[in-house]
Amino acid sequence: MTDTLRRSGHERRPPTPVRDRLVPPFPEPGPRLWRALGLPPAAGARLARWSGWGGPVLVALLAGVLRFWRLGSPRALVFDETYYAKDAWSLLRLGYEGTWPDRKAADPQILADPQVIPLSDSGAFVAHPPTGKWVIALGEWMFGLEPYGWRFMTALLGTLSVLMLCRIGRRLFRSTALGCLAGTLLALDGLHFVMSRHALLDLVVMFFVLAAFGCLLLDRDSARARLAAALPPDAHGRVRPDGPTGDRAGTGVRPWRLAAGALLGLAASTKWNGLYFLAFFVVLTLLWDVGARRVAGAYRPYRAVLRKDLGWSVLSLVPVAVVTYLSAWTGWFLSDKGYGRHWADGRGGPWSWIPAPLRSLWHYEYGVYQFNVGLHTPHTYESNPWSWLVLGRPVLFSYESPKAGTADCHTTDDCSQAILALGTPLLWWSACGALVYLLHRWALRRDWRAGAVLCAVAAGYLPWFLYQDRTVFSFYAVVFVPYLCLALTMTLGALLGPPGASAGRRRNGALAAGVLVLLIAWSFIYFFPVYTGQTIPYGDWRARMWLDTWI
Repeated sequence: MTDTLRRSGHERRPPTPVRDRLVPPFPEPGPRLWRALGLPPAAGARLARWSGWGGPVLVALLAGVLRFWRLGSPRALVFDETYYAKDAWSLLRLGYEGTWPDRKAADPQILADPQVIPLSDSGAFVAHPPTGKWVIALGEWMFGLEPYGWRFMTALLGTLSVLMLCRIGRRLFRSTALGCLAGTLLALDGLHFVMSRHALLDLVVMFFVLAAFGCLLLDRDSARARLAAALPPDAHGRVRPDGPTGDRAGTGVRPWRLAAGALLGLAASTKWNGLYFLAFFVVLTLLWDVGARRVAGAYRPYRAVLRKDLGWSVLSLVPVAVVTYLSAWTGWFLSDKGYGRHWADGRGGPWSWIPAPLRSLWHYEYGVYQFNVGLHTPHTYESNPWSWLVLGRPVLFSYESPKAGTADCHTTDDCSQAILALGTPLLWWSACGALVYLLHRWALRRDWRAGAVLCAVAAGYLPWFLYQDRTVFSFYAVVFVPYLCLALTMTLGALLGPPGASAGRRRNGALAAGVLVLLIAWSFIYFFPVYTGQTIPYGDWRARMWLDTWI
Protein backbone atom coordinates (compact mmCIF):
# COMPACT_ATOMS: atom_id res chain seq x y z
CA MET A 1 0.00 0.00 0.00
CA THR A 2 2.81 2.41 0.91
CA ASP A 3 4.60 1.77 -2.38
CA THR A 4 1.35 2.35 -4.27
CA LEU A 5 0.78 5.66 -2.49
CA ARG A 6 4.36 6.74 -3.09
CA ARG A 7 4.11 6.00 -6.81
CA SER A 8 0.79 7.84 -7.12
CA GLY A 9 2.12 10.87 -5.23
CA HIS A 10 -0.56 10.68 -2.51
CA GLU A 11 1.51 9.37 0.36
CA ARG A 12 0.86 11.34 3.53
CA ARG A 13 3.94 13.43 4.29
CA PRO A 14 5.03 13.99 7.87
CA PRO A 15 4.16 17.47 9.15
CA THR A 16 6.90 20.07 8.89
CA PRO A 17 8.44 20.75 12.32
CA VAL A 18 7.38 24.05 13.88
CA ARG A 19 10.99 25.27 14.04
CA ASP A 20 11.41 24.71 10.30
CA ARG A 21 8.07 26.41 9.60
CA LEU A 22 9.28 29.47 11.48
CA VAL A 23 12.81 29.49 10.02
CA PRO A 24 13.33 26.99 7.18
CA PRO A 25 16.92 25.74 7.00
CA PHE A 26 19.20 26.23 4.03
CA PRO A 27 19.27 22.78 2.40
CA GLU A 28 22.65 21.51 1.36
CA PRO A 29 22.98 19.91 -2.12
CA GLY A 30 22.41 16.17 -1.93
CA PRO A 31 25.20 13.59 -2.16
CA ARG A 32 24.25 12.65 -5.72
CA LEU A 33 25.47 16.07 -6.90
CA TRP A 34 28.85 15.61 -5.22
CA ARG A 35 29.22 12.11 -6.66
CA ALA A 36 28.34 13.43 -10.12
CA LEU A 37 31.06 16.06 -9.75
CA GLY A 38 33.54 13.46 -8.51
CA LEU A 39 33.94 15.15 -5.10
CA PRO A 40 34.02 13.49 -1.70
CA PRO A 41 31.23 14.54 0.69
CA ALA A 42 33.55 16.63 2.87
CA ALA A 43 34.83 18.63 -0.10
CA GLY A 44 31.27 19.02 -1.33
CA ALA A 45 30.18 20.46 2.00
CA ARG A 46 33.02 23.00 1.89
CA LEU A 47 32.08 23.91 -1.67
CA ALA A 48 28.47 24.44 -0.64
CA ARG A 49 29.54 26.81 2.14
CA TRP A 50 31.86 28.69 -0.23
CA SER A 51 29.22 29.00 -2.92
CA GLY A 52 26.92 30.92 -0.56
CA TRP A 53 29.19 33.95 -1.03
CA GLY A 54 31.43 32.85 -3.89
CA GLY A 55 28.60 32.51 -6.40
CA PRO A 56 27.08 35.94 -5.68
CA VAL A 57 30.51 37.59 -5.80
CA LEU A 58 31.23 36.09 -9.23
CA VAL A 59 27.87 37.32 -10.55
CA ALA A 60 28.56 40.78 -9.10
CA LEU A 61 31.99 40.83 -10.79
CA LEU A 62 30.29 40.17 -14.12
CA ALA A 63 27.88 43.02 -13.45
CA GLY A 64 30.73 45.32 -12.43
CA VAL A 65 32.77 44.65 -15.54
CA LEU A 66 29.76 45.47 -17.70
CA ARG A 67 28.87 48.63 -15.81
CA PHE A 68 32.36 50.13 -15.49
CA TRP A 69 33.39 49.35 -19.08
CA ARG A 70 33.90 52.74 -20.83
CA LEU A 71 31.91 54.41 -18.06
CA GLY A 72 33.17 57.86 -19.04
CA SER A 73 31.64 57.55 -22.53
CA PRO A 74 29.92 59.53 -23.84
CA ARG A 75 31.90 62.47 -22.60
CA ALA A 76 28.84 64.65 -22.12
CA LEU A 77 26.07 65.39 -19.67
CA VAL A 78 23.38 62.91 -20.75
CA PHE A 79 19.68 63.59 -20.21
CA ASP A 80 18.99 64.69 -16.59
CA GLU A 81 22.65 64.42 -15.62
CA THR A 82 22.68 68.13 -16.41
CA TYR A 83 20.75 68.65 -13.15
CA TYR A 84 22.05 66.05 -10.74
CA ALA A 85 25.76 66.14 -11.59
CA LYS A 86 25.79 69.90 -11.11
CA ASP A 87 23.72 69.86 -7.94
CA ALA A 88 26.07 67.21 -6.54
CA TRP A 89 29.06 69.43 -7.26
CA SER A 90 27.25 72.33 -5.62
CA LEU A 91 26.66 70.26 -2.48
CA LEU A 92 30.38 69.52 -2.32
CA ARG A 93 31.26 73.21 -2.63
CA LEU A 94 28.43 74.86 -0.66
CA GLY A 95 26.59 72.20 1.34
CA TYR A 96 23.38 73.06 -0.53
CA GLU A 97 22.22 73.43 -4.13
CA GLY A 98 23.50 76.69 -5.57
CA THR A 99 22.39 78.50 -8.71
CA TRP A 100 23.58 77.77 -12.26
CA PRO A 101 22.69 80.73 -14.52
CA ASP A 102 22.12 78.51 -17.55
CA ARG A 103 22.50 74.78 -17.00
CA LYS A 104 22.56 73.71 -20.65
CA ALA A 105 24.95 76.49 -21.65
CA ALA A 106 27.27 75.47 -18.81
CA ASP A 107 27.59 71.86 -20.04
CA PRO A 108 30.44 72.41 -22.53
CA GLN A 109 32.23 74.70 -20.06
CA ILE A 110 32.13 72.06 -17.33
CA LEU A 111 33.70 69.50 -19.64
CA ALA A 112 36.32 71.99 -20.83
CA ASP A 113 37.37 73.48 -17.48
CA PRO A 114 35.42 72.56 -14.32
CA GLN A 115 37.42 75.05 -12.25
CA VAL A 116 35.70 78.09 -13.80
CA ILE A 117 32.11 76.89 -13.81
CA PRO A 118 29.50 79.63 -13.30
CA LEU A 119 28.19 78.41 -9.90
CA SER A 120 26.59 81.04 -7.70
CA ASP A 121 26.16 80.65 -3.93
CA SER A 122 22.53 81.82 -4.15
CA GLY A 123 20.26 78.97 -3.10
CA ALA A 124 18.34 77.29 -5.91
CA PHE A 125 14.89 75.70 -5.76
CA VAL A 126 15.30 71.98 -6.55
CA ALA A 127 12.67 69.28 -6.96
CA HIS A 128 14.28 66.44 -5.00
CA PRO A 129 15.89 65.98 -1.56
CA PRO A 130 19.69 65.88 -1.33
CA THR A 131 20.72 62.30 -0.44
CA GLY A 132 20.97 60.96 -3.99
CA LYS A 133 22.99 63.99 -5.03
CA TRP A 134 25.32 63.52 -2.06
CA VAL A 135 25.87 59.96 -3.31
CA ILE A 136 26.78 61.26 -6.77
CA ALA A 137 28.96 63.92 -5.14
CA LEU A 138 31.07 61.23 -3.49
CA GLY A 139 32.21 60.07 -6.93
CA GLU A 140 32.92 63.66 -7.97
CA TRP A 141 34.93 64.16 -4.79
CA MET A 142 37.10 61.17 -5.73
CA PHE A 143 37.44 61.69 -9.50
CA GLY A 144 36.41 65.28 -10.17
CA LEU A 145 33.62 66.95 -12.11
CA GLU A 146 33.86 64.80 -15.21
CA PRO A 147 31.75 61.96 -16.63
CA TYR A 148 33.53 59.10 -14.85
CA GLY A 149 33.31 61.00 -11.58
CA TRP A 150 29.60 61.75 -11.62
CA ARG A 151 28.76 58.22 -12.84
CA PHE A 152 31.06 56.28 -10.56
CA MET A 153 28.74 55.90 -7.58
CA THR A 154 25.69 54.84 -9.57
CA ALA A 155 27.82 52.20 -11.32
CA LEU A 156 29.09 51.03 -7.94
CA LEU A 157 25.60 50.90 -6.42
CA GLY A 158 24.32 49.09 -9.50
CA THR A 159 27.03 46.46 -9.07
CA LEU A 160 26.43 46.10 -5.33
CA SER A 161 22.68 45.76 -5.93
CA VAL A 162 23.39 42.67 -8.05
CA LEU A 163 25.40 41.19 -5.17
CA MET A 164 22.61 42.03 -2.72
CA LEU A 165 19.95 40.48 -4.93
CA CYS A 166 21.92 37.22 -5.15
CA ARG A 167 22.02 37.04 -1.35
CA ILE A 168 18.39 38.17 -0.99
CA GLY A 169 17.24 35.55 -3.49
CA ARG A 170 19.26 32.91 -1.66
CA ARG A 171 17.56 33.77 1.63
CA LEU A 172 14.13 34.10 0.07
CA PHE A 173 14.23 30.81 -1.86
CA ARG A 174 16.70 28.90 0.37
CA SER A 175 18.78 28.17 -2.72
CA THR A 176 22.15 29.56 -3.72
CA ALA A 177 21.52 28.64 -7.36
CA LEU A 178 18.22 30.52 -7.50
CA GLY A 179 19.75 33.48 -5.69
CA CYS A 180 22.56 33.68 -8.25
CA LEU A 181 20.02 33.33 -11.05
CA ALA A 182 18.09 36.34 -9.73
CA GLY A 183 21.30 38.38 -9.58
CA THR A 184 22.28 37.31 -13.08
CA LEU A 185 18.93 38.43 -14.44
CA LEU A 186 19.41 41.82 -12.80
CA ALA A 187 22.94 42.07 -14.21
CA LEU A 188 21.51 41.46 -17.69
CA ASP A 189 18.59 43.87 -17.49
CA GLY A 190 18.99 46.77 -19.89
CA LEU A 191 17.15 49.38 -17.83
CA HIS A 192 19.14 48.62 -14.70
CA PHE A 193 22.31 48.60 -16.79
CA VAL A 194 21.67 51.99 -18.40
CA MET A 195 20.61 53.60 -15.12
CA SER A 196 23.75 52.22 -13.45
CA ARG A 197 25.86 54.08 -16.00
CA HIS A 198 24.32 57.53 -15.61
CA ALA A 199 24.05 60.02 -12.75
CA LEU A 200 20.30 59.93 -12.13
CA LEU A 201 18.53 59.46 -8.81
CA ASP A 202 16.25 56.50 -9.45
CA LEU A 203 19.04 53.92 -9.30
CA VAL A 204 20.02 55.28 -5.89
CA VAL A 205 16.43 54.89 -4.64
CA MET A 206 16.44 51.31 -5.96
CA PHE A 207 19.64 50.52 -4.04
CA PHE A 208 18.43 51.81 -0.67
CA VAL A 209 15.03 50.13 -1.03
CA LEU A 210 16.60 46.80 -2.00
CA ALA A 211 18.96 47.01 0.97
CA ALA A 212 15.98 47.72 3.24
CA PHE A 213 14.13 44.71 1.78
CA GLY A 214 17.14 42.52 2.55
CA CYS A 215 17.33 43.85 6.11
CA LEU A 216 13.65 43.05 6.65
CA LEU A 217 14.23 39.48 5.45
CA LEU A 218 17.09 39.13 7.94
CA ASP A 219 14.89 40.58 10.66
CA ARG A 220 12.12 38.15 9.78
CA ASP A 221 14.39 35.15 10.16
CA SER A 222 16.07 36.32 13.35
CA ALA A 223 12.79 37.29 15.09
CA ARG A 224 11.14 34.00 14.17
CA ALA A 225 14.20 32.10 15.40
CA ARG A 226 13.88 33.82 18.79
CA LEU A 227 10.19 32.97 18.86
CA ALA A 228 10.95 29.34 18.05
CA ALA A 229 13.55 29.24 20.83
CA ALA A 230 10.92 30.43 23.32
CA LEU A 231 8.49 27.57 22.50
CA PRO A 232 8.49 24.61 24.91
CA PRO A 233 9.64 21.18 23.65
CA ASP A 234 7.47 18.07 23.76
CA ALA A 235 8.42 14.74 25.32
CA HIS A 236 10.65 13.94 22.34
CA GLY A 237 12.50 17.26 22.48
CA ARG A 238 10.72 18.71 19.43
CA VAL A 239 9.39 22.26 19.49
CA ARG A 240 5.60 22.42 19.55
CA PRO A 241 3.11 25.30 19.20
CA ASP A 242 2.07 26.85 22.47
CA GLY A 243 -0.73 29.40 22.85
CA PRO A 244 0.50 31.34 25.90
CA THR A 245 4.06 31.50 24.53
CA GLY A 246 2.87 32.56 21.09
CA ASP A 247 0.80 35.34 22.66
CA ARG A 248 3.34 36.63 25.17
CA ALA A 249 6.87 35.87 23.99
CA GLY A 250 8.96 38.84 22.93
CA THR A 251 11.40 38.88 20.05
CA GLY A 252 14.06 41.08 21.64
CA VAL A 253 15.93 43.96 20.06
CA ARG A 254 15.60 43.98 16.28
CA PRO A 255 18.58 45.86 14.80
CA TRP A 256 17.86 44.77 11.23
CA ARG A 257 14.49 46.49 11.38
CA LEU A 258 16.15 49.67 12.66
CA ALA A 259 18.60 49.45 9.75
CA ALA A 260 15.68 49.03 7.33
CA GLY A 261 14.10 52.20 8.73
CA ALA A 262 17.30 54.16 8.17
CA LEU A 263 17.64 52.83 4.61
CA LEU A 264 14.04 53.70 3.77
CA GLY A 265 14.70 57.18 5.12
CA LEU A 266 17.67 57.44 2.75
CA ALA A 267 15.46 56.28 -0.13
CA ALA A 268 12.80 58.89 0.67
CA SER A 269 15.46 61.60 1.02
CA THR A 270 16.64 60.75 -2.50
CA LYS A 271 13.21 60.86 -4.15
CA TRP A 272 9.84 60.97 -2.46
CA ASN A 273 8.59 57.76 -4.05
CA GLY A 274 10.69 56.03 -1.40
CA LEU A 275 7.90 56.95 1.05
CA TYR A 276 5.57 54.48 -0.64
CA PHE A 277 7.99 51.65 0.09
CA LEU A 278 8.02 52.70 3.74
CA ALA A 279 4.22 52.49 3.91
CA PHE A 280 4.00 49.15 2.07
CA PHE A 281 6.83 47.58 4.06
CA VAL A 282 5.24 48.56 7.39
CA VAL A 283 2.13 46.59 6.39
CA LEU A 284 4.27 43.71 5.10
CA THR A 285 6.22 43.38 8.34
CA LEU A 286 3.03 43.45 10.40
CA LEU A 287 1.62 40.58 8.34
CA TRP A 288 4.89 38.66 8.74
CA ASP A 289 4.68 39.07 12.50
CA VAL A 290 1.05 37.88 12.51
CA GLY A 291 2.08 34.80 10.53
CA ALA A 292 4.91 34.04 12.95
CA ARG A 293 2.58 34.32 15.96
CA ARG A 294 0.05 32.04 14.28
CA VAL A 295 2.65 29.34 13.55
CA ALA A 296 3.85 29.59 17.15
CA GLY A 297 0.32 28.76 18.28
CA ALA A 298 -0.90 32.16 19.47
CA TYR A 299 -4.59 32.17 20.33
CA ARG A 300 -4.99 35.77 19.17
CA PRO A 301 -2.13 36.50 16.75
CA TYR A 302 -3.32 39.99 15.78
CA ARG A 303 -3.65 41.04 19.40
CA ALA A 304 -0.24 39.55 20.16
CA VAL A 305 1.29 41.57 17.33
CA LEU A 306 -0.36 44.77 18.58
CA ARG A 307 1.03 44.16 22.05
CA LYS A 308 4.48 42.78 21.22
CA ASP A 309 5.48 43.70 17.67
CA LEU A 310 3.66 46.87 16.63
CA GLY A 311 6.35 49.08 18.12
CA TRP A 312 9.06 47.39 16.10
CA SER A 313 6.98 47.48 12.91
CA VAL A 314 5.88 51.12 13.10
CA LEU A 315 7.82 52.91 15.81
CA SER A 316 11.17 51.60 14.58
CA LEU A 317 10.60 52.03 10.86
CA VAL A 318 8.75 55.34 10.66
CA PRO A 319 10.55 57.49 13.29
CA VAL A 320 13.98 56.20 12.21
CA ALA A 321 13.10 57.02 8.60
CA VAL A 322 11.96 60.53 9.59
CA VAL A 323 15.15 61.23 11.54
CA THR A 324 17.24 59.94 8.65
CA TYR A 325 15.31 62.12 6.21
CA LEU A 326 15.90 65.25 8.28
CA SER A 327 19.58 64.37 8.70
CA ALA A 328 19.96 64.43 4.92
CA TRP A 329 19.28 68.18 5.06
CA THR A 330 22.15 68.90 7.45
CA GLY A 331 24.06 70.96 4.88
CA TRP A 332 20.96 73.07 4.23
CA PHE A 333 20.30 73.54 7.96
CA LEU A 334 23.89 74.71 8.53
CA SER A 335 23.81 77.16 5.62
CA ASP A 336 22.72 80.76 5.49
CA LYS A 337 21.95 80.94 1.76
CA GLY A 338 20.13 77.67 1.09
CA TYR A 339 16.85 78.21 -0.73
CA GLY A 340 14.19 79.34 1.78
CA ARG A 341 16.51 78.64 4.71
CA HIS A 342 15.32 81.65 6.74
CA TRP A 343 11.73 81.83 5.53
CA ALA A 344 10.29 81.22 9.01
CA ASP A 345 12.66 83.54 10.91
CA GLY A 346 10.59 86.09 12.83
CA ARG A 347 7.26 84.66 11.66
CA GLY A 348 4.59 84.08 14.29
CA GLY A 349 1.41 82.06 14.08
CA PRO A 350 -0.01 78.93 15.71
CA TRP A 351 3.04 76.84 14.70
CA SER A 352 5.65 79.24 16.07
CA TRP A 353 6.52 76.75 18.83
CA ILE A 354 8.20 74.58 16.16
CA PRO A 355 11.84 75.62 15.54
CA ALA A 356 12.12 78.07 12.65
CA PRO A 357 14.51 75.89 10.56
CA LEU A 358 11.97 73.03 10.58
CA ARG A 359 9.15 75.38 9.56
CA SER A 360 11.33 76.79 6.81
CA LEU A 361 12.03 73.28 5.53
CA TRP A 362 8.31 72.44 5.67
CA HIS A 363 7.51 75.54 3.59
CA TYR A 364 10.24 74.64 1.10
CA GLU A 365 9.02 71.04 0.84
CA TYR A 366 5.43 72.16 0.36
CA GLY A 367 6.60 74.21 -2.63
CA VAL A 368 8.41 71.12 -3.96
CA TYR A 369 5.22 69.08 -3.55
CA GLN A 370 3.21 71.68 -5.47
CA PHE A 371 5.81 71.63 -8.24
CA ASN A 372 5.86 67.84 -8.52
CA VAL A 373 2.12 67.26 -8.59
CA GLY A 374 1.68 70.13 -11.03
CA LEU A 375 4.33 68.96 -13.51
CA HIS A 376 2.31 68.59 -16.71
CA THR A 377 4.82 69.84 -19.29
CA PRO A 378 4.55 67.57 -22.38
CA HIS A 379 7.67 65.55 -23.16
CA THR A 380 8.49 63.44 -26.20
CA TYR A 381 9.33 60.38 -24.09
CA GLU A 382 6.73 60.59 -21.33
CA SER A 383 4.65 57.45 -20.90
CA ASN A 384 1.64 56.17 -19.03
CA PRO A 385 2.43 53.65 -16.26
CA TRP A 386 0.12 51.15 -17.96
CA SER A 387 2.78 50.71 -20.65
CA TRP A 388 5.81 50.28 -18.40
CA LEU A 389 5.75 46.53 -17.84
CA VAL A 390 5.46 45.82 -21.57
CA LEU A 391 8.13 48.44 -22.42
CA GLY A 392 5.71 50.56 -24.36
CA ARG A 393 7.71 53.80 -24.39
CA PRO A 394 11.38 53.72 -23.28
CA VAL A 395 13.32 56.94 -22.83
CA LEU A 396 15.98 57.93 -25.34
CA PHE A 397 18.78 59.44 -23.26
CA SER A 398 20.83 60.58 -26.25
CA TYR A 399 21.03 60.18 -30.01
CA GLU A 400 23.64 61.23 -32.56
CA SER A 401 23.69 60.53 -36.29
CA PRO A 402 27.27 60.49 -37.61
CA LYS A 403 27.52 60.76 -41.35
CA ALA A 404 29.00 58.04 -43.53
CA GLY A 405 32.72 58.39 -44.10
CA THR A 406 33.39 60.33 -40.85
CA ALA A 407 35.78 59.21 -38.15
CA ASP A 408 32.91 57.67 -36.17
CA CYS A 409 31.07 56.10 -39.11
CA HIS A 410 33.13 54.06 -41.56
CA THR A 411 30.21 52.53 -43.46
CA THR A 412 28.69 53.63 -46.73
CA ASP A 413 25.44 54.49 -44.93
CA ASP A 414 24.78 56.89 -42.08
CA CYS A 415 25.22 55.63 -38.51
CA SER A 416 23.51 55.96 -35.15
CA GLN A 417 24.81 56.52 -31.62
CA ALA A 418 21.93 55.97 -29.19
CA ILE A 419 21.47 55.36 -25.48
CA LEU A 420 18.03 53.91 -24.87
CA ALA A 421 16.76 53.24 -21.33
CA LEU A 422 15.05 50.01 -22.34
CA GLY A 423 14.62 46.94 -20.17
CA THR A 424 15.80 43.68 -21.69
CA PRO A 425 12.64 42.79 -23.64
CA LEU A 426 12.53 39.03 -23.13
CA LEU A 427 13.19 39.47 -19.40
CA TRP A 428 10.40 42.00 -18.89
CA TRP A 429 7.85 40.18 -21.03
CA SER A 430 8.61 36.93 -19.20
CA ALA A 431 8.33 38.75 -15.89
CA CYS A 432 4.77 39.81 -16.78
CA GLY A 433 3.80 36.15 -16.86
CA ALA A 434 5.79 35.52 -13.68
CA LEU A 435 3.80 38.17 -11.82
CA VAL A 436 0.59 36.35 -12.76
CA TYR A 437 2.07 33.12 -11.38
CA LEU A 438 3.05 34.86 -8.15
CA LEU A 439 -0.47 36.23 -7.77
CA HIS A 440 -1.67 32.64 -7.97
CA ARG A 441 0.90 31.49 -5.40
CA TRP A 442 -0.01 34.28 -3.01
CA ALA A 443 -3.80 34.24 -3.39
CA LEU A 444 -4.37 30.48 -3.51
CA ARG A 445 -1.31 28.98 -1.80
CA ARG A 446 -0.59 31.77 0.70
CA ASP A 447 3.08 31.69 -0.29
CA TRP A 448 4.71 34.46 1.76
CA ARG A 449 7.62 34.74 -0.68
CA ALA A 450 5.25 35.58 -3.52
CA GLY A 451 3.51 38.11 -1.27
CA ALA A 452 6.79 39.80 -0.36
CA VAL A 453 7.87 40.17 -4.00
CA LEU A 454 4.44 41.40 -5.09
CA CYS A 455 4.40 43.92 -2.24
CA ALA A 456 7.69 45.42 -3.40
CA VAL A 457 6.54 45.56 -7.03
CA ALA A 458 3.29 47.21 -5.96
CA ALA A 459 5.12 49.80 -3.82
CA GLY A 460 7.30 50.83 -6.75
CA TYR A 461 4.65 50.65 -9.47
CA LEU A 462 1.07 51.24 -8.33
CA PRO A 463 1.52 54.73 -6.79
CA TRP A 464 2.36 56.16 -10.21
CA PHE A 465 -1.22 55.49 -11.29
CA LEU A 466 -2.25 58.25 -8.89
CA TYR A 467 -0.52 60.74 -11.21
CA GLN A 468 -2.15 60.03 -14.54
CA ASP A 469 -1.93 63.69 -15.58
CA ARG A 470 1.67 64.21 -14.43
CA THR A 471 4.66 63.97 -16.75
CA VAL A 472 6.23 60.59 -15.88
CA PHE A 473 8.83 58.37 -17.53
CA SER A 474 9.30 54.63 -17.79
CA PHE A 475 12.80 54.69 -16.30
CA TYR A 476 11.16 55.28 -12.90
CA ALA A 477 10.44 51.55 -13.06
CA VAL A 478 14.08 50.73 -12.29
CA VAL A 479 13.09 50.90 -8.61
CA PHE A 480 11.15 47.63 -8.88
CA VAL A 481 13.30 45.83 -11.46
CA PRO A 482 15.00 43.63 -8.79
CA TYR A 483 11.62 42.25 -7.76
CA LEU A 484 10.71 41.44 -11.35
CA CYS A 485 13.91 39.38 -11.41
CA LEU A 486 12.88 37.66 -8.17
CA ALA A 487 9.43 36.95 -9.61
CA LEU A 488 10.90 35.39 -12.74
CA THR A 489 13.39 33.41 -10.67
CA MET A 490 10.63 32.00 -8.48
CA THR A 491 8.70 31.00 -11.60
CA LEU A 492 11.75 29.32 -13.11
CA GLY A 493 12.31 27.51 -9.81
CA ALA A 494 8.76 26.16 -10.02
CA LEU A 495 9.44 25.14 -13.62
CA LEU A 496 12.42 23.11 -12.43
CA GLY A 497 10.14 21.19 -10.08
CA PRO A 498 10.53 20.25 -6.41
CA PRO A 499 13.61 18.34 -5.23
CA GLY A 500 11.59 15.13 -5.02
CA ALA A 501 10.36 15.28 -8.62
CA SER A 502 11.32 12.61 -11.11
CA ALA A 503 14.56 12.89 -13.04
CA GLY A 504 12.68 13.44 -16.29
CA ARG A 505 10.59 16.21 -14.76
CA ARG A 506 13.68 17.96 -13.42
CA ARG A 507 15.56 17.51 -16.71
CA ASN A 508 12.77 18.96 -18.83
CA GLY A 509 12.24 21.83 -16.40
CA ALA A 510 15.95 22.64 -16.37
CA LEU A 511 16.03 22.59 -20.18
CA ALA A 512 13.09 24.98 -20.49
CA ALA A 513 14.45 27.34 -17.82
CA GLY A 514 17.93 27.25 -19.36
CA VAL A 515 16.62 28.09 -22.83
CA LEU A 516 14.72 31.10 -21.47
CA VAL A 517 17.74 32.40 -19.55
CA LEU A 518 19.94 32.02 -22.63
CA LEU A 519 17.39 33.92 -24.73
CA ILE A 520 17.37 36.71 -22.15
CA ALA A 521 21.17 36.84 -22.26
CA TRP A 522 21.06 36.95 -26.07
CA SER A 523 18.50 39.75 -25.92
CA PHE A 524 20.79 41.80 -23.65
CA ILE A 525 23.78 41.24 -25.95
CA TYR A 526 21.71 42.15 -29.01
CA PHE A 527 20.64 45.47 -27.51
CA PHE A 528 24.02 46.21 -25.92
CA PRO A 529 25.05 48.74 -28.64
CA VAL A 530 21.97 50.89 -27.93
CA TYR A 531 22.53 50.63 -24.18
CA THR A 532 26.07 51.99 -24.45
CA GLY A 533 25.88 54.53 -27.28
CA GLN A 534 28.08 52.56 -29.70
CA THR A 535 28.29 53.68 -33.32
CA ILE A 536 26.38 51.24 -35.52
CA PRO A 537 24.87 51.51 -39.02
CA TYR A 538 21.47 53.15 -39.07
CA GLY A 539 19.89 49.94 -40.40
CA ASP A 540 21.21 47.98 -37.41
CA TRP A 541 19.78 50.57 -35.03
CA ARG A 542 16.43 50.49 -36.82
CA ALA A 543 16.36 46.67 -36.65
CA ARG A 544 16.55 46.90 -32.86
CA MET A 545 13.51 49.13 -32.64
CA TRP A 546 11.09 46.21 -32.37
CA LEU A 547 8.13 48.48 -31.60
CA ASP A 548 7.35 51.75 -33.34
CA THR A 549 6.89 53.40 -29.93
CA TRP A 550 10.60 52.84 -29.20
CA ILE A 551 11.64 55.38 -31.84
